[in-house]
Amino acid sequence: KPVLDTLIYIRQQTNVWLELTTLLIPGANDTDDELRDMTRWVVAELGPDVPLHFSAFHPDYRMRDTPATPAATLSRARQIALDAGVRYAYTGNVHDAAGQSTYCPGCGTCVIGRDWYEITAWRMKPAGHCAACGTPIAGRFEAQPDRWGGRRLPVRLHSA
Repeated sequence: KPVLDTLIYIRQQTNVWLELTTLLIPGANDTDDELRDMTRWVVAELGPDVPLHFSAFHPDYRMRDTPATPAATLSRARQIALDAGVRYAYTGNVHDAAGQSTYCPGCGTCVIGRDWYEITAWRMKPAGHCAACGTPIAGRFEAQPDRWGGRRLPVRLHSA
């Protein structure tokens, strides 16, 4: 309850861009009923424009006996979210270009194509609207995409 209340506060009382990521663990939180309840809550309490990412679990540390999340589970979760009214639902930690891309809620055009860390399509007007139909796309966008790709940048922390 405190986490859910905090999400509502962030969405309704701040100007912070909010996206949610859910780690789907086989047998722990991946049933259709759980996914329907969660995605309906997101739409009702946070709105249909809050992006929802479904991330694959990989066995590690103390959960080595739990299998990795199948890609089909992530795709099913994404479809449940879309059916519940989430406009921006994504799959993660698996190769799924369609599930990682952003589609216009107005006309269905792929406005931002993604394949892992690569941007494969950019069909957005500079103001963050679909280039095909003009529908506003929820988010905060630059006029043109950056060229991050699959490279990693070092992070250096300095103590004060």
